[in-house]
Amino acid sequence: MTTPTSDGFRPYVDQLIDQHRAILHDSLDGLTEDEARRSLVPSATTLLGLLKHATFVEKVWFDQDISGRSRSEIGIPESSEDSFLLTPDDTIASIQAEHRVACEHSRQVAAALDLDTEVRGRRPHPLWASYMHVLRELAHHCGHADILREQILAAR
Repeated sequence: MTTPTSDGFRPYVDQLIDQHRAILHDSLDGLTEDEARRSLVPSATTLLGLLKHATFVEKVWFDQDISGRSRSEIGIPESSEDSFLLTPDDTIASIQAEHRVACEHSRQVAAALDLDTEVRGRRPHPLWASYMHVLRELAHHCGHADILREQILAAR
């Protein structure tokens, strides 16, 4: 039986996370700035906001928890709800670029650690738990993005 710390698990979960990162990142491709910001639900959820939030998730679970830096030091909001909020300067290109940088940083810092390594940034937990949380978040938001994109494209 494969456990989170088995040798075969890490490449599989790295690949799965990267696939979900790409799906969410690419959900903005071919959209206008207005379409990416379009609100189709009562919450602050938009396609552009989803990718901005996913960038926040990367920075919390693979920066704050590994480095121990505060959210203000990292440059992210204190509240996860605020990570969906867009500024006038946020564009598809800028949010996609920031997401790519955050993901690459996540890959680099996590690769240097064993999955059993206890990270202590917010609360002690094994690194594999960070992987599972990020995968859950990405899968959840990829579903949101798929539905929002379908609605946006249907409205054209």
